[in-house]
Amino acid sequence: PSSESMTPREQEVLGMIAEGLGNKTIAYRLGISEHTVKFHVGSIMRKLDAASRTEAVTTGVRQGLISV
Repeated sequence: PSSESMTPREQEVLGMIAEGLGNKTIAYRLGISEHTVKFHVGSIMRKLDAASRTEAVTTGVRQGLISV
């Protein structure tokens, strides 16, 4: 899994996860369905090989995908 394949939308979602937002809030902010957010989160976790949202954020920061 490489971070290079992460879409701009996935990076946006990852940034919101880093802010501590839940799927429902992320969906509201982006104007998309909660189902779509869950899809993005799953994709992010897979691409970053992360077992949790926290791990995804940590890896994202380490790889320079997001800043907190």
